[in-house]
Amino acid sequence: MNFIEAIILGIIQGLTEFLPISSTAHLTLSGKFMGLISDKNPESWTAFMAVIQLGTMIAVLFYFRNDIIKILVDFISDNLIKRKSFNAQSNNSRLGWFIILGSIPVIVIGLAFKDLIEGAFTKNLYVISISLIVLAIILAIAEKFGKFLKDENQLAVVPSILIGIAQAFALIPGSSRSGTTITAGLFLGYKRDVAARFSFLLSIPAVLGSGLLEFYQSLQYLTSSELLNLIVGTVSAAVSGYFAIHFLITYLKKHSTFIFIYYRIIIGAVILILIFSNIIKP
Repeated sequence: MNFIEAIILGIIQGLTEFLPISSTAHLTLSGKFMGLISDKNPESWTAFMAVIQLGTMIAVLFYFRNDIIKILVDFISDNLIKRKSFNAQSNNSRLGWFIILGSIPVIVIGLAFKDLIEGAFTKNLYVISISLIVLAIILAIAEKFGKFLKDENQLAVVPSILIGIAQAFALIPGSSRSGTTITAGLFLGYKRDVAARFSFLLSIPAVLGSGLLEFYQSLQYLTSSELLNLIVGTVSAAVSGYFAIHFLITYLKKHSTFIFIYYRIIIGAVILILIFSNIIKP
C-alpha cells in the first residue's frame, strides 16, 4: 500500500462508515481492485480496517463533543458523586447507561467470534453482496412499517439493548453498523435522525475499543512506511467521516433512507455480476 492508496481508503472508510451502505463492503471491494488483500494473511487487512476506524471515531468524538461531555459529566455526577436511582437520573446520564447496555452484545459476540471475524469470511464478496441486498430489504420493511414518532428522550433500556443486538449483526460483512442500528431504531418507532444519532453514539465504545486493540497488536509488525500509511488513512477517514455524519443527520430529518436502500441493492448486484464474470475473485 502506498501513500495515495491510504488516503483513498481513508476517504472511503470515512464516507461509508456512517452512511448505511457498509464501509467493509466498500473497503474490501476497493482493496480487491487495488490488489491489497492477501488470502494468505487476511488478518493484516482486518487490522488495517479496524485501525482506520479510529479516524471515524475521531469524527464522532469531535462532532458530538459537547453532547459527549454532558453525558460524561451527568453520568459521573448521578452515579458516582451524588448517587441517584436510575429513574431519577438526568436524560444525559440515562443516555450514558443506554450506550453502555447497547454496547454489551457487540463486545461479547466480537470477542467470541474474533478468529472468524479476522479470517477470510469478512473479505468474502459473496457474503458481502448478499448482506448488502438482504439488509436493504429489511431496511425497506422498516421504512414501510416504522412510525417515526419517538425522540431521543424516549429511549429506554429494552430498545437500547435491542439496537445493541442489531449492532452485533454489523459484524457480518456488508451489513453496515449504521445500517443495522438505524434499521432497528426505525422498527422500534424512532425518528430517522434520532436513530442515526444514537447509532453514532453507540458505535463509540465498540469501534474505539477494537481499533485501539488492533493498533496495539499491529505495532510490532508495522514498518515505518506502513505506520505512516495507517496515520494518513486514519486522518483522511476522520475528515471525510465528519462530513458524512453531518450530511446523514441533516438528510434524515427530511428524507427517508430509500436512496441508500436502492444503492445497496445496486452495488450488491454489481458485485455478484463482477464475480460471475470472473472480473474479481470472491
